[in-house]
Amino acid sequence: MGINLTNFLSSKSKSKRMMEFQDLDHIDGVSISTVSANLYNNSRDDLVMFYFRDGANHASVYTQSKIISENIKWNLNLKVKKIFSLIVNTRNANCFTGKQGFKSLEKIAELASQKLTEKQKEDEELPKKIKSKEILFGCTGTIGEIFPEEKISKKIHDLVDKIKYTQNKYIWMKAALGIMTTDTQPKMAMEKCFIGNSEVKIFGLAKGSGMIQPNMATTLGYVFTDADIPNDILKKLLKKNIYNTFNAISCDSDTSTNDMVTIFSTGKLKHPKIQTINDDKLKDFDIALNKVLLNLAKRVVSDGEGASKFITIDIQNSKNEDDAKKIGFSIANSPLVKTALAGEDPNWGRIVMAIGKAGIPINHEKLSVKFGDISVVHNGKLNSNYHEDEVSEYMKSDSIEINVDICNGSKNFKVYTMDLTKKYIEINGDYRS
Repeated sequence: MGINLTNFLSSKSKSKRMMEFQDLDHIDGVSISTVSANLYNNSRDDLVMFYFRDGANHASVYTQSKIISENIKWNLNLKVKKIFSLIVNTRNANCFTGKQGFKSLEKIAELASQKLTEKQKEDEELPKKIKSKEILFGCTGTIGEIFPEEKISKKIHDLVDKIKYTQNKYIWMKAALGIMTTDTQPKMAMEKCFIGNSEVKIFGLAKGSGMIQPNMATTLGYVFTDADIPNDILKKLLKKNIYNTFNAISCDSDTSTNDMVTIFSTGKLKHPKIQTINDDKLKDFDIALNKVLLNLAKRVVSDGEGASKFITIDIQNSKNEDDAKKIGFSIANSPLVKTALAGEDPNWGRIVMAIGKAGIPINHEKLSVKFGDISVVHNGKLNSNYHEDEVSEYMKSDSIEINVDICNGSKNFKVYTMDLTKKYIEINGDYRS
């Protein structure tokens, strides 16, 4: 069921809605602004700015699709140490827009940098001149439509004027809502950890519901921390933790042209200096970052277009992680498996089929499959104690776990996916209407 964005944060519903989410509060060095650029017809906020008044260290991973949006091209061209702003628009992917799409970003970045420089002069003792190349872009929406430069440009002044230096749960929620497209729920996550004796905050937002099997990350994901971590270490941390989080999910096996996940480090927190990714002082941060990314990734799958079930596919005792991952995605992306799950049909034969088509050598005489804790296949045969009624009852759950034991090694990998329902077809059949 979709959210009425206009009413989501109304006085009547705000209290109840807000209780469902973690208490993201203030992160020093991060400021947020949201406005409506009328990219949609319902006057919802659809343009979001994250402003780093002293700049932020940063690292990103982007889609591996061979067709990429103009904003990804823009971001890849930036070679700056610090980013001062991230601007995200919805409704338009800015993909297959050619020179018009890229030049539009140039003009918007120039305008935004001018306005932010003016704000620096107003608010800072030692104002900085912000350059257009110190601004990142996130775009999401329909591919191939002319990028709405004029609509967005008209709102840059308002966007800068409405910047909130002090954050709270409500403001983070507005930002999470502002980057949504077909999502029915905003996606936020947080963890706290320690570097030395200093308590570090890690907050994250994401959007994503369809066109999701990342080949690097997924859709749009943004992580913010007050820690002081150099760019090269941020990059290594992000790549490391993407593998079993955003790169472990699939809604429909489709990789977007616009996928990006970025982490920003404001450096406002005083803590022992971090010099390498192997620094023992980073261990707690590393764990917490993985938790934030996995939380967001699972929220994307749970909110998959038309999804009625959240599916965990746990591949165990494989020769290596890559083999386990291939088998997991082979199951997750099978339309036959996904429709059986939607129909609550314990058709374990489809699971076995999907394992086989992954192309990984398997001794099927050792293969075991469980639905939850219920053994279905054991050592390559239907379990003698198998009762379909029991499994059919389990399939009615909103959350289903499929456990596959390959029995040819010691490596495991979990893939997260959703079922395939009629609603998915309806949503995507009417996507542009």
